[in-house]
Amino acid sequence: MTAVSTIQFQKAINTSTARFTELSTSGKKIIGYFCTYTPVEIIHACGFIPVRITGGHGNIDKAYQHVPDFICPYMKRALEKALTGQYDFLSGLVQGYTCDAACGMVNVWEDAVGLEIIHSIPLPYNNTPEAINYFKSVLNEFIQKLDRIGANFSLSALDNSLNLYQRIRSIQYRLYQQRYERKSGFTAADFMTIIDAGCLMPPEDYLKILEELSTQLTDDHEKKQRPDVPVPIPVLVSGSLVERPKILDMIEASGGRIVADDLCNGFRQILPIDGKGETPMDRLIHRTMNRFPCPSRSRAVDRSHRLLDLLNQSGAKGVIFLVQKFCTPHLSDIPILSESLKEQGYPSILIEMDETWQMEGQIKTRVQGFFEMIGNKTG
Repeated sequence: MTAVSTIQFQKAINTSTARFTELSTSGKKIIGYFCTYTPVEIIHACGFIPVRITGGHGNIDKAYQHVPDFICPYMKRALEKALTGQYDFLSGLVQGYTCDAACGMVNVWEDAVGLEIIHSIPLPYNNTPEAINYFKSVLNEFIQKLDRIGANFSLSALDNSLNLYQRIRSIQYRLYQQRYERKSGFTAADFMTIIDAGCLMPPEDYLKILEELSTQLTDDHEKKQRPDVPVPIPVLVSGSLVERPKILDMIEASGGRIVADDLCNGFRQILPIDGKGETPMDRLIHRTMNRFPCPSRSRAVDRSHRLLDLLNQSGAKGVIFLVQKFCTPHLSDIPILSESLKEQGYPSILIEMDETWQMEGQIKTRVQGFFEMIGNKTG
């Protein structure tokens, strides 16, 4: 089932540039974004297509004319792709204020790339009535800016967009629930491919293939473990963007089984599935203010409680932190998170990723030892 079911999602990822180029040529406006704190529902409700900017792996040349080396690989690679014409289909770039690097890169893109609209959305840190009112005015300002490039926004359109993304997240969350219950037939790499495709397609098209996948899912699938094969160690992967599913394959080939994640392009972008409120704008704001926490938007102590909840739900025995090199928000949290996990009996390990993604040796040696340690403790 797995190989057949994920083919459409992998194809969507592989052909995303050609698809968006064609849509752009036909007059459709494509708006890029770095972070899932960007209110994609508003972009969609304006009649535009939101698409997440990707970096991928490879060399960096032109980007170093604009940024220093100590910027995370994702941001450097994304700029490199823009400077080499791979994002020529974009009409604009929008960033929900998260880490300093991402917000600074918006200014670099404005100077070096040039688009119809470049916009940063300041996100309040506190969930108070005053913060909510402020955020509402921020979103209205964003809509007005989109109006200047041909938006056709209405509250009814926003309501429809919210409903569309709610249906998408509901199915994605079901996938996670099956994963926790060991009733999923997908590898971690398959899982990531399914989720990532949603950021690289028009949401209506993504929902169609996601619903097709949903009809194939059953609640009685449970992988039978051969008696002569060691039982894989269940682990949670936490960190920033992981843009190469092959890395997850390496982890599972080294003796582990990824049963949960706390990733920017994973579980964090799904919860909560929907927001609450009397109006569509209230509903959007409520969901944004109650997002599953990113380290640039929350304290490490608060994140540790969320991680422990995920560990309990999934039955994971340890945590592998996969973090982009120079990602200050994530790296700053590691000491507190690892100590908190250790106090509860959960070991952890940190692996940093650079733009080359050449990590086979590092993963095989360090992760195998990590799994052996967990196995010795639980055996």
